[in-house]
Amino acid sequence: MKKSILALALAATTALAAPAALAQDKISGGVVKIGILNDQSGPYADYGGKSSVEAARIAIDEFGGKILGKPIVLIDADHQNKPDVASNIARQWYDAEGVDMIAELTTSSVALAVQSLSKEKNKIDMVVGAATSTLTNEACTPTGFHWAFDTYALARGTGGALVQQGGKSWFFLTADYQFGHQLEKDTSAFVTEAGGKVVGAVRHPLNTADFSSFLLQAQASKAQVVGLANAGTDTTSAVKQAADFGIVKGGQKLAGLLITLAEVHALGLEKAQGLVLTEGYYWDRDDRSREFAKKYMERTKRAPSMIQAGTYSAVRSYLKAVEAAGTDATDAVAAKLRELPVDDAFAKGKVRIDGTFEHDMYLAEVKKPSESKGPWDYYKILQTIPAAEAFTPLAKSMCPLVKKT
Repeated sequence: MKKSILALALAATTALAAPAALAQDKISGGVVKIGILNDQSGPYADYGGKSSVEAARIAIDEFGGKILGKPIVLIDADHQNKPDVASNIARQWYDAEGVDMIAELTTSSVALAVQSLSKEKNKIDMVVGAATSTLTNEACTPTGFHWAFDTYALARGTGGALVQQGGKSWFFLTADYQFGHQLEKDTSAFVTEAGGKVVGAVRHPLNTADFSSFLLQAQASKAQVVGLANAGTDTTSAVKQAADFGIVKGGQKLAGLLITLAEVHALGLEKAQGLVLTEGYYWDRDDRSREFAKKYMERTKRAPSMIQAGTYSAVRSYLKAVEAAGTDATDAVAAKLRELPVDDAFAKGKVRIDGTFEHDMYLAEVKKPSESKGPWDYYKILQTIPAAEAFTPLAKSMCPLVKKT
């Protein structure tokens, strides 16, 4: 009799433990772990940086800090814009710390390195801060996603618009690494297709302090448009020093090919006014964008750029995909990311087979100081670029995941 009671008790305990064990199996390690890996101390620290970590936390908080009954853990690190440093951190996170997904990944060389490693480890990466369109073309992977913008979208917006406005001749100041090269290439293609011409280019090292020799070459070129194929403090330094050389006063126009709200804020409206740029998000666009911006500003005391808002969207979309898949298993989550529509404070759109999040982009002009109605009121939206036009057509894609018909 005692043996029967003991057997029944054991069976009941096993039955109660089974659902918990099953849930544990569905969420690896009993926790969903996300890593934000970006530049937190260099030229892109304001562009993304620690503020992107806060944006990710907002997305996690909206889920109550749990998914499928399991805790969501967020970690972050500074990759110093070095692919080897980023790869070592990512490898440690994947192999030893149980990280399921890495996001942000400012700097194209870093993003390409981590995306390659993520493919090897069968882990998901969601690039927000890096721009090169190579990520979803030649270097596309089943587990890699590109979220906020890319060099094609930037070139399509700013390059195409300025040629239409009469800026037919171009000279490029280009950051000398993958991102700058790709942005110059993509913009040059739009300029020439629209009937313009590229009269020259010069490349500068990342985190350049003195742009004088480069700006003198741009000035001597007599190009109508000087295209800044750089980002972060490289862009703000170039714009400030261009003012000292009287480039705009001399009749040339500066085109910031990757400028976000953070760079405009650093420049101030007096120096930034009139700049034409392309963004994937503006905080004062609609009620939903303003609602997210309010949450973000309460934490950071600054308005979000498309990098921070894009990081929020990427993390939120990842968590929704985990929830829909009922597991954090990479293949299942990657499939759900491509299946589920995205509709949040950052943007509304869809994720394509090549990993591109296809959404509207916005051509904007920086306001004059007299036009601004208050803090962070910096942009006039000139044009909405429809999602289907903003990104590389799949028919032209070099991604091996795209089946050509």
